[in-house]
Parts: sequence; C-alpha cells; structure tokens
Amino acid sequence: MEKIKILAVVGSLRKESYNRQLALIAKEILGDRVDFTLLEYQDIPLMNQDIEYPAPDAVSRVRKEVKLADGLWFFTPEYNHFFPGVLKNLIDWLSRPISDQEPHVLTGKPAAISGISLGMSGTGIAQDHLVTLISFLNMDVMNVPRLTIPNAMQQLDSNGKLTLKASYPFLEKQANDFLCFITK
Repeated sequence: MEKIKILAVVGSLRKESYNRQLALIAKEILGDRVDFTLLEYQDIPLMNQDIEYPAPDAVSRVRKEVKLADGLWFFTPEYNHFFPGVLKNLIDWLSRPISDQEPHVLTGKPAAISGISLGMSGTGIAQDHLVTLISFLNMDVMNVPRLTIPNAMQQLDSNGKLTLKASYPFLEKQANDFLCFITK
C-alpha cells in the first residue's frame, strides 16, 4: 500500500521561520507513517492573468505537487491579523483552473491548519481568515483540532530553535487526527 502524501504549506518564506520549524516537528511526529514534504514555492510569481496561460513553470510544478498530495497541512504565521501575502498569492494561483477541461487542484483536498506566533493570538485570527478562503475553494477543512501556538519565544531552546514544550502533545494529536481525517 502506498503511503499517504501530506504536503506542508508554510506561510513564511524565511528559512528558519517558526512555522517551518513547526512543520518539521509535525513531520517527525508522523515519521515513516506518511510521505511528508514541505512545498517550496518562493519562485512563484505574483498572480497576473497576463501570464496565466500557459502557467509559469513554477506554478505548474506546485500544482502538480498539490494534485499528488492526499492532504495539505498549512502552517501559517499571522501578519497584521491575517495570513501572509505570499500564502495568499500561492492560493490565488492554485485556485485558478488548469485549463478549460481541468478545474483547480484544491477542490475536495483535505486540509489542516496550524500556526505559531510571537504574539498572544497564536495565529487564530489568521487561521480564521484562511479557513474562510479555503472553504470557499471547496477544500475539506479539518476544523477540529486546529493548533494555535502563542508566545513562540517561550518554546525555543538556547539556540533559538523551536522545541515545543507545552504544545507538543497538541501538535501530536493534530497530526494523528489529520491522518485519520485524510483516510476517513
């Protein structure tokens, strides 16, 4: 039997972002039970209908990765009470039909959402906005549990790496629940 493919979509392009580190911890939790990869999309151009057809190579590559995934797990920071513009741009590209015969790649795709932030909201407001968008795009959103982790600085080691002290069991539960959600 082929392993379930989970594609992690991190809303920050920063190499050592806390949300990227959170995604890598989720990958460790799931271990060899799944094929878990992080989507690299920093080469996606700004959405522009003038270059939509044929799609730029980077967009075609990302669409293919999304299409092959059994589920998408979003890890988003919160910027000014919203998810980042780079994530919105990516979703805008993914929400466009591939051709006259093929719809966009997000329809019906299972989705989970997590996030960690420096502030007190723990990305809850950004997640609510993201749920509104991906629900509109007909993704199958796992609303419970969602994980919002505030005060990231309290869960870092002395080298600035995320260690997830108090939040680890909640990420573990979400990872296991998402696996069940995908296979339901």
